[in-house]
Order: sequence, then structure tokens, then C-alpha cells
Amino acid sequence: MSQNNLYKGFEVELFTGSLNSHIGVSAEIEKKFPDFVKEPDNRNVEYITTPEKDYGSLYEKLITPRKKLRKWLNTKNLTIIPSSTLCFNHDIQFQRSDIDNVYHQFIQDNYGISIATSSVHINIGIDDLDKLFTAIRLIRSEAALYLSLSASSPFLNNKITNNHSQRWIQFPKTPSSVPFFLNHNSYIDWIEENISNKNMQNIRHFWSSIRPNGPQRPLILDRLELRICDFVYDINLLLGITAMIELRILNLFENINTLDPMKASTFSMDELSEICDQNEINAAKDSLNSELIHWQDGKRVICREWIQNLLSDLSSTAENYGMKPLLDPIYKVLEEGNQSMKWINQYEKGLSIEQIMKISMEDMIRSEAMNV
Repeated sequence: MSQNNLYKGFEVELFTGSLNSHIGVSAEIEKKFPDFVKEPDNRNVEYITTPEKDYGSLYEKLITPRKKLRKWLNTKNLTIIPSSTLCFNHDIQFQRSDIDNVYHQFIQDNYGISIATSSVHINIGIDDLDKLFTAIRLIRSEAALYLSLSASSPFLNNKITNNHSQRWIQFPKTPSSVPFFLNHNSYIDWIEENISNKNMQNIRHFWSSIRPNGPQRPLILDRLELRICDFVYDINLLLGITAMIELRILNLFENINTLDPMKASTFSMDELSEICDQNEINAAKDSLNSELIHWQDGKRVICREWIQNLLSDLSSTAENYGMKPLLDPIYKVLEEGNQSMKWINQYEKGLSIEQIMKISMEDMIRSEAMNV
């Protein structure tokens, strides 16, 4: 690992419940654990890791809160549900975690339980603003790839959907149209305009596949936040996805002229915005098997092949940074399928959604026990 590595941090959302139902205890969890915060719907809870460069430290930061939470959940005969949607039979009414929160009231009134999903937001530290917005343009252009690797939501309300990421299909992207930001000033202007015209209620109400983040948005920014990924309970896979993103950004910084979509795409930025939105929907439906449009030249490519080609492009950078082993879980997903594909296969073989989730819950617990 090099000192030139970037800082990484995570916002991890989880569903709590039993072996066959979603049970919301996020308000209790927030009181019990200082590193957890409640989500608008009580069935969701989130923890946030502090930024680290080293992947070994990141592993510990990701696993430790989960193990502490699980120990407490066990005392209530509850567990962590690995799906990114409300996969079991559930009450379709919004379950407020904070009845006095005005923003939560707005979310309930306008979106209902479409926002009741779990995901992982991957933050990559970039404090040079020009580089930050260049990285946002490139990673947005390839965001569908990361969704496809992480997809873990083929079920909803005890039924199979036609989507590998039902979460990304149902989640209310806001505002509905997001441009490619040319620079920091264009981002500030766009944010201020959308808050002014009520497309956004506040700076937090920007729900897209990727966005700039920082201590004082929109003015002070220091990281890229990729929001498109489903919840990934396999921490080695999550770190593999993160390493792939980091390597892509490091690779970009060495090849700005050939990898910044603003310079290297045959499309206008408006056209590219529409293409990326469609790629995300296609990836949400069919993940690794989806047909996508490449941002550089418009060629149609199967998602799995695009990822394979990208890994090949990144191999020398991965070698230089000593990060090649981190990518092993990515190759495994390409070979064996992502979580949604495995669950769909089990479902087609006759297992119920409850049985499928129980198997994954047990696997999740085993993986945590290996990290003693």
C-alpha cells in the first residue's frame, strides 16, 4: 500500500429483523451505539466509518460495528437482513423513526417506503477540486458497473421481481435530471438553483448515483460519494469494489486527457447524462448480463465484458500500488455471479425467499466469526 493511496470511507445501511420479517429498532440502536444513526424508516439503520487509506484498517472499520450490533440484536432474537429491499412480507406503511423530524415528514409524504432500501455509499477522498469533478464525471460514466457487481435486491414483499437491483429501480432519484458538472462553480450554481425552485428541499436532498461530498456542501468539498451500490455483506467484495474505484481514479489522474469524459467522449455532456441514466436502469434490471452503451464511443457492450476489459486496463496500476489481490473477489463475481444472480438461481431451484435469506444470514455470521 502506498502513501499515494486515497482515503476511503463508507456509509453502510442495514435492515434489521427476524428470519422472516423486517422489524425496526433503529431509534433504539441510535441510543445504544454512538456510531449508528437512524434512517427515516425505522427498519433501516446506518453506520459511518472514518476515512482510512489502508485496506486492512478499512476491513476492521467495516466489520467491528456490525459485530457489535449483531451481539445486541441477538439479545432481542433479531438479526441483520442482507437484502437491499424489504424482501419479506411487510407493512407497506412508512414506519417513522423520528416523528418530530420535518425532513422525515417530507420524505414520508412524498416518497413513502420507496426509500426503504439499504445500500453502501463509498466515499473516496479527493481534495483537489478540478480532480474531484473529473473523477465524478468518469465514475458516473461507469457507475452501472459497480451497481452490477453489488446487486443484492431481486426480491420485494416476498415476491421475485424482474430486476437484479430492485432497490435502484424503485429509489426516487432526485432531482430526476442531473447534469455532468463542468467544475465546482457549475455544481454550486446548480445546487442553489434546485434548492431555490424546490426540486431539492436541502443540500442532503440530492439522491443520485454519485455526488460531491464534503464538510460544508456545496462550498467545501473533499470527496466523491458513490451512492449506487446495493448493500454488500461480503466485506472482501466491498473492498474489492472500492479498490477498483480507487484504481480507476488513480489511473484517471495519470491520463486526464484520455479518460475525462468531457475530453474523451464522442458525446455531448447532455447526451452522456442520458446514456448514463439508461445504463444504470439496464444494470439494475440485468446487472452483469445487461447491455450498456460505452461512454467513450457509443459502442454497445455487455456489462461483464466491460468490467473484464476495465480490470485488464487497471492491472498495471494495481501492480504498481500493490493492490492486485484486493481485486480477487471481483473476478469471483464475474465467474460465479453476483448476490442477486445467486439468489435468483436458488429461487428458480425451488427455495423460498425465507430459506434463501436464512442461508445468506448464516453465511454472513460465519464471515464475521472468521474475523475474531
